[in-house]
Amino acid sequence: MSQATTGNLFLDLLVAACLIGGGVFSLVAGIGVLRLQDVLQRCHAATKAGTLGVGLVVLAVALYFHSVGVTSRAVAIFAFLLLTAPVGAHMIGRAAYRTGVPLWDKTELDELGGRYPLKKDTPKTDA
Repeated sequence: MSQATTGNLFLDLLVAACLIGGGVFSLVAGIGVLRLQDVLQRCHAATKAGTLGVGLVVLAVALYFHSVGVTSRAVAIFAFLLLTAPVGAHMIGRAAYRTGVPLWDKTELDELGGRYPLKKDTPKTDA
C-alpha cells in the first residue's frame, strides 16, 4: 500500500468519524429537546449537544474538501454558531423564567427565585 493511499484512508476515516459523531450528538440534542422536562433543560440540550454535533459535521466538511474557501466558511459557520447559540438559549430561558413558565416539579434549587419580578402577560380589563 502506498503512502498516498494510507493518507487518504486515514483522512476518510477521520471524516467518517466526525460525521458519525456529529450525527450522534445531533440525535442526542433532538431527543433531549423532546424528552427533557422543562424549557431550561431543553435549551441546555439543544445548545450543548446541538452545537457540538454541528461543529463535528462542519469539521468533517472542512477536512474532506480541504480548500481555503470551504475551510474559511466552515470556521465562520462554527464561530457564528458558538457566538449565537448560547446567547439565544440564554434569552429564551430568561424570557421563559421571567414570564412564569413553570420549572420541573423536581427542581430543588431556584437561585433566581425572588430576585426578579415575574412579568405575566395578562390583559388588563376595565371592569
